[in-house]
Amino acid sequence: MPFRPFKGLFPASRISAVRDAGAGVILASMDIPQLLGYARIAGMPTVTGLYTGLLPIIAFALFGASRSLVVAADSATATIFASKLSTLAEPSSAQYIALAGMTALLTALMLLIARIFRLGFLADFLSRTVLVGFLAGVGVQVGVAMMGDMLGIPIASRSTLGQISLIATHLSAIHGLSLTISALVVAIILLFKHYRPRWPAALAVVVIGIWSSIALNLSSRGIGVIGPLDIGVPHLRLFDIGWFQTLSLLQVAGSCFVVIIAQSAATSRAFAERYGDNVDENADLLGLAAANAAAALSGAFVVNGSPTQTAMAEQAGARSQIAQLTLAACVVAVLLFLGRWLQYLPQCVLASLVFTIAVGLIAVKQMNAIRRESPGEFALALTTALAVVIAGVETGIFLAIVLSLLRHVRHSYRPHTMIFAPNRESRWEPVPSHAGLETGPGLIVYRFGSDLFYANEHLFTDEVRRLIDTAPTPVRWFIVDASAITDLDYSAGRSVNTLCKELAARGIKVVFSRVSQYLRADMDRHGVTSVIGTNSIYSTLHEALASLHETAHSPTQ
Repeated sequence: MPFRPFKGLFPASRISAVRDAGAGVILASMDIPQLLGYARIAGMPTVTGLYTGLLPIIAFALFGASRSLVVAADSATATIFASKLSTLAEPSSAQYIALAGMTALLTALMLLIARIFRLGFLADFLSRTVLVGFLAGVGVQVGVAMMGDMLGIPIASRSTLGQISLIATHLSAIHGLSLTISALVVAIILLFKHYRPRWPAALAVVVIGIWSSIALNLSSRGIGVIGPLDIGVPHLRLFDIGWFQTLSLLQVAGSCFVVIIAQSAATSRAFAERYGDNVDENADLLGLAAANAAAALSGAFVVNGSPTQTAMAEQAGARSQIAQLTLAACVVAVLLFLGRWLQYLPQCVLASLVFTIAVGLIAVKQMNAIRRESPGEFALALTTALAVVIAGVETGIFLAIVLSLLRHVRHSYRPHTMIFAPNRESRWEPVPSHAGLETGPGLIVYRFGSDLFYANEHLFTDEVRRLIDTAPTPVRWFIVDASAITDLDYSAGRSVNTLCKELAARGIKVVFSRVSQYLRADMDRHGVTSVIGTNSIYSTLHEALASLHETAHSPTQ
């Protein structure tokens, strides 16, 4: 498919362009304070948060396809690489910034490789359930990390449990004014988010915080401020990172890669469905790769398709990337004309803004819905969240992937199996299979609810034997309803052949019904057809039963 730049801008009319440009200004008023907060999560200089809202946004608008996705700093990816980089260098130091840039560049390379090989489908392997749990764990981790600045307590520990322990043992050292300001900021943000989500409450809090800091000289009252910033538009540069340091960053870049693919795809799909837009995940991969490369070269850090910022853009009325480009223009204006005022922003105010972002990551309603609908999946989500809090983000990512795959394998390994049995009206209906059931005298119609492969072949053969051995009357015909079986591997083929030969020796005829062309090809290839005969394979259950009826009334029987 040929490359088409700025796909996320079209189709656009003059009216829609003006509307989206206005939405971009509203988005900037809500998002710029959060970009500052994301830099705080990432352990980067505050100004680099603004950098993620400049060149990366332009790069995604140029190379990506989604009309709605906002690609900038994100709490999940910021937490992932900060947890690793903080063990290699002092946060906000020149070495730390260089490592963050290289991480973004490695992530961009992985995304580009994924685009070349069309690996957008990888997003399907991280289930929504464990993604909800992962983000909840990140929310708890980030929220706890911000409480030190909110309470005015210095916290040296990098682990969440260590931070909780330090806060609990230093409650007497809480700075009263910091706590009061933090509580007020959190209350204002959350109240406006609930009742007036489109109002720029975060921007108002930042402006008031800066004004109060200057007018009341809060720094003299024990309130820490951000301090002088290297303000200005970013300069393109490459970082001098050694080969061994680069190799040490591959794991954290891989973790960011997984989260970016899963979270960006889930977000773009969700918002595209609302407005009937097409989703081109592979084109978005190219846009995400370009955005991360732009972040690396401009002195920023890993960027992601952010669900919170995309939702904010929708609330502002955005329907195309024109709004995101307007956001980038507003960021330029802040960097050129308003940046010097940011040095007076109290750290407790910034930490409180980040805390509200963290609270938003904990989707309580979704967790409750999962708990009500599927307690088993809720346990998976909760396990993932606890792993992030206790063991760290990278472990949480790995566990999320493993649990997602295990959940799928578990359903295939132990699928639902049923027997068609007569009800009170003597009509057949599918019921969960268990010993002692039969469809009719001498007949069992059995349904296996998954493909047959090496992991569940013994479940299939053992259950067939058990049903036959415990049937109320001697079984003469055993029909397999294969409507859910689309694949038969070599190992399962051997087991099915052995079973069919064993049952034939006992005078039991095995018949496969509702056989698809794909299963039939596997049965032919693995020798099942030659064992049971072509006259024992049917495309419908009706044909199979009719054949048995004819056989039962044949003079030779």
